[in-house]
Amino acid sequence: MTQELKEKLAKVVELVKNDMVDPDIDIEYCIPEVAVTSDKCDVSGEPYILVKYITEEHDVHERKIKIRRKYQQMSPEDLANLITFYIEQFKEEIDSVEYGGE
Repeated sequence: MTQELKEKLAKVVELVKNDMVDPDIDIEYCIPEVAVTSDKCDVSGEPYILVKYITEEHDVHERKIKIRRKYQQMSPEDLANLITFYIEQFKEEIDSVEYGGE
């Protein structure tokens, strides 16, 4: 991983952390050489972010958001916005299943 890419992904992690202040969302970063916040990270493939959403019933739903090579060409702000969008979309999907779209 190049130094430039490391710096870009570090900025993305910082932006996502600032954007996603949600007590129901737990985010684990599995980005080797940048941010590995779980000992369960599989660092052999593409870097990714693991999102856990805990509903009011304490059900845990997980989604892995891979940071594919094509996404790594984006600006840190655009990539952070895309990841935030995916997290919001994931949360809405779970809410509609769990709560019947209330």
